[in-house]
Amino acid sequence: MLGTLLGAGVTHSFQRRAIERTEEFTRGERLRQERIDAYSAYAGALVNYRRVLMDRWFSRHENRVEDSEESRFRSYEMRSEAQEALFRVQLLTSDDDLARQAWATLDMVSDLHRAEDRDDLAERRRVSRDAINAFVAAAKRHV
Repeated sequence: MLGTLLGAGVTHSFQRRAIERTEEFTRGERLRQERIDAYSAYAGALVNYRRVLMDRWFSRHENRVEDSEESRFRSYEMRSEAQEALFRVQLLTSDDDLARQAWATLDMVSDLHRAEDRDDLAERRRVSRDAINAFVAAAKRHV
């Protein structure tokens, strides 16, 4: 009888550990998927925000008054979407450096429409594109 109880206790212990490992793996995989979704959504929001800011710049510098106002409001909407995606990144990442890089990337993209001329715009486009790519590369290490 003592052997049966000991065997049942050992079996229960092994089963509990197996269940805990499975649950831990499932939680880790779910977090990984959420991070992939959040990081890619943020990068996508930045790309869309960047595109709208370039439209805004061209509207203003080509004196398309009716388009300029619409582009300005659209850029506000896209910035809000990018910030929402950034908040999700901040909630899901455990790396403070990645969160800071995400903020810095948003700032670099936001500066795009402040370019003085086409050469300045081209440089800001390059910087913002490189910043987005660097964020994606850094985020990749966390998934």
